[in-house]
Amino acid sequence: MKIDWAAIGSVFGVSLVVTVGLVALFTVGIRGLARRERAAAQGDSAALAVTGAYVCFAACAAAVAYGMYLIVAKA
Repeated sequence: MKIDWAAIGSVFGVSLVVTVGLVALFTVGIRGLARRERAAAQGDSAALAVTGAYVCFAACAAAVAYGMYLIVAKA
């Protein structure tokens, strides 16, 4: 039995980068919603921050849906 270590390393690297990227994207979305709360408390508008937060959450949902599609399509 021969193990393809290069393929395992490639899968690990891509998985690590995508995971860190999704967590960072979700964190940016949370920060945008926190700005909305802070702006509402001060009486200001944070429409751009809220729009950016929703875009981040939509991108996260799209990435998760694509991953589920890949799992189901290969089964």
